[in-house]
Amino acid sequence: MWAHRYRLETGRNAYKLGIIPPFLYSVTSFRLYNRARMKTLAKLYMLRKRRSLAMAKYILPILIAVMGLIYIFAIPAEPEGIKLVFKLIPMALIITYGWLRMPKQRKPWHWILLAGLFVCSIGDGTIRWFVIGLSAFLIGHLFYIPAFFSRFRFSPLRLATILPIGVYSAFMGSRLVEALLEDGRSELIAPVMAYIIVISLMAWSAIMTGNGTVIAGGLLFVLSDSILSWNMFVSEIAYSHALIMLTYYSAQFLIATSLRESNDQVPSIGKGRSNVYPT
Repeated sequence: MWAHRYRLETGRNAYKLGIIPPFLYSVTSFRLYNRARMKTLAKLYMLRKRRSLAMAKYILPILIAVMGLIYIFAIPAEPEGIKLVFKLIPMALIITYGWLRMPKQRKPWHWILLAGLFVCSIGDGTIRWFVIGLSAFLIGHLFYIPAFFSRFRFSPLRLATILPIGVYSAFMGSRLVEALLEDGRSELIAPVMAYIIVISLMAWSAIMTGNGTVIAGGLLFVLSDSILSWNMFVSEIAYSHALIMLTYYSAQFLIATSLRESNDQVPSIGKGRSNVYPT
């Protein structure tokens, strides 16, 4: 900046002495001023970017954990409106965290994953109307699935995980259908079975990324919904509310964390090769 000011002052003196013509002095002064201004703006942008990254890396995770624990352990069931607000605050912070972590070179899957987080937050707010909330979460998974498959990293071992996932899904589906028939709620069988299929595909697509963060997030999501559905339809589970929300917030946080990573910069689990970016 000082160098540019010195050049401007030198040019002004040369103009006064008649060494350079007026038009050349005007053009040169404008260019030097504009260059200095652009450099200053670039420095301010980088400073703001560093502050945003620092907030995303350190402050927001702590705030997410604190607000999540407050909702789970401190907020009473009534009034319901206040409880709903506190339930949505951690998800709003997780979405903000994911958005701030997105790299400069963003790919379509970054936006698809962010949309999935937003749709799931709608499911949080509408889950009291079970079918509506379930549908919102199902749509959220339909965003996650293509986002995860776009980061596909082939491995025979990961490919084979579709078998245990299928067995687990069949077990959960059969127990839930049996419980729904016993309770006379057969109208819920179709949406519940559709959701089991979609979340199972989401879990498998998360595993196929080879990304440890995504895999943990996908499996925790399955665990959270398994506890929820078992507690709701089959039999009560002790401390179910805390278990459901702790695993759910953790799952969404890990999925949001993966927004920072690109296909060619993923901490992979197992041997495999990306089908999208050659290694």
